[in-house]
Amino acid sequence: MTQPMGKPTHPGVSTIIPCLNGERYLAETIGSVLAQSYRPLEIVVVDDGSTDRSVEIARSFGDPVRVLTQPRSGASAARNRGVESANGVLLAFLDADDLWTEGGLNRLVAALVRDPNLDMVLGHTEQFLSPDVPPAARVRIRFDHAPTPARLSGALLVRRSAFDRVGGFSPRWQTGEFIDWYLRAEELGLRSVVLPETVLRRRLHLSNHGVVRHEARRDYAFLIKAALDRRRLAGGAL
Repeated sequence: MTQPMGKPTHPGVSTIIPCLNGERYLAETIGSVLAQSYRPLEIVVVDDGSTDRSVEIARSFGDPVRVLTQPRSGASAARNRGVESANGVLLAFLDADDLWTEGGLNRLVAALVRDPNLDMVLGHTEQFLSPDVPPAARVRIRFDHAPTPARLSGALLVRRSAFDRVGGFSPRWQTGEFIDWYLRAEELGLRSVVLPETVLRRRLHLSNHGVVRHEARRDYAFLIKAALDRRRLAGGAL
């Protein structure tokens, strides 16, 4: 399912990359998208007020990378800005420090093409320690080495029409914004499948190994409560 650059065939994929001071990993992230056998229609990098060379790095790639800039507003606002400007009928998301696996996008697209009734598809995620993590820090970082069906935006491919039904990512959450979006999608009855293949490599480094921080735990607790409250208001089962 190879596409020549500049002449994408249906269905077109818009890959949205929110970025805040991502100069260390951004080029590798964009490279993992460009290396896909199924080339996206466009890569929309939304810079969220970076003070480093992120914008310069993103612009250096040229077509099909488009760069949008905004004052610092958070990852949710950056993703939503990217969606607003996207031209593809399929939407994919990738954080500025993560990587797609070889052929990962091809597998996601193929699943939606095979089943027109599916609204979205996810794959498995593999975590890895970034090579720049010092040895002393490596021994303190514990993580699951086996691929898991983690609910992460970088492992998702969704039809634009389905995304619009759910609405954008909520800027209320500093962490867990994708879990909030996914719960809302489930509440609306969107049809999804999780592929057994690994499509995302999630990078662990000293700046992002805060998944267990107090703020993250707090946001996850609140977003679960918000989901339960919505179900109560809708009269649904808990």
